[in-house]
Amino acid sequence: MKKYDFIFFDLDGTLTDSGPGIMNGFAYAIRKIEGRASDPADLRRFVGPPLKDSFEKGLGYSPEETERAISFFREYYNGMGGRLENSVYPGIEDMLSGLKAAGKKLIIATSKGLRGTEMVLEHFGLRKYFDVLATANDTDRQDKPDVLRYAVSLCGLNDIRKAVMVGDRENDITAARNLEMDSIGVLYGYGDRNELTNACATFLAASASEVENLILNPRG
Repeated sequence: MKKYDFIFFDLDGTLTDSGPGIMNGFAYAIRKIEGRASDPADLRRFVGPPLKDSFEKGLGYSPEETERAISFFREYYNGMGGRLENSVYPGIEDMLSGLKAAGKKLIIATSKGLRGTEMVLEHFGLRKYFDVLATANDTDRQDKPDVLRYAVSLCGLNDIRKAVMVGDRENDITAARNLEMDSIGVLYGYGDRNELTNACATFLAASASEVENLILNPRG
């Protein structure tokens, strides 16, 4: 029976439903760059992945356009209230409390920046549950594998078998696989069953309580 002592959590789409603010931020940036309105249904895919990947690969922007688009996105998200167009998923706080009570070390590993991460966690009263915050930056931690690798280094984790990554998108699961870490794909976020299965998530969970149960009573 495996025992997970280090639990790495994605933030957007895993702990909080930040989709409205992120999608509105993308709509704002696209309108500034292209002068057009966006189809809201097309913006869901941008919740979770790094901004640079979304603008360059998802929208085909040039490096210069991407830099401007990220600036516009942050203008909306950080300065116009987008960060708090957000809510905590049902059962999340009970899950975090249960894991802390069981002696687990909880770590944030997110593609969001440090300032935004801290503000969201403080706003929703979740900061107290986390021992470490590992976030993206604009230099050496722009991709999820780099963020997760950084998170592992901050924890001094020596045995990767004692760790599991919890996330809602393919990039969370792939980052864990790159480190040979187990993963839990959550089905209530912005990635669906096919995406998470194709990414080879170790487990799937339909709710926060299922996540807690998988961590405290892992199979295999």
